[in-house]
Amino acid sequence: MTPTSNKQTLIIRTERGLTIAGTRTSLYDVMDLLKAQYPSKLIRDKFNLTDGQINAALSYIETNKTQIEAEYQEVLQNREEIRQYWEERNREHYARIAAMPHKPGQETLWAKLEEQKARRNAEKHEFFS
Repeated sequence: MTPTSNKQTLIIRTERGLTIAGTRTSLYDVMDLLKAQYPSKLIRDKFNLTDGQINAALSYIETNKTQIEAEYQEVLQNREEIRQYWEERNREHYARIAAMPHKPGQETLWAKLEEQKARRNAEKHEFFS
């Protein structure tokens, strides 16, 4: 744990894992943005943290790099398992919704939507080619 000068702990372990004290921001949330190469000031602003809180988080991550990275990988795996569970659970529901007929008079809107989807898919295909 990283204490401040008045001995308050800035990084605590909660049921959600390592968390910045006084917030609902986990170190794994910070890690997500660090991995995406966000600068520390942007991370601070995104989570509405103080300079002291972001500095404590970054310091804790740096000091405990091996432990944090191992926990972070577990968090990522857990997130993926949860995503897959809900995707599978809702697959039939979304298929039923997609198969429902469109409301009369919205043909133009649906055609425009399909055109936009096709354009995005083409752009994505070009990007990854």
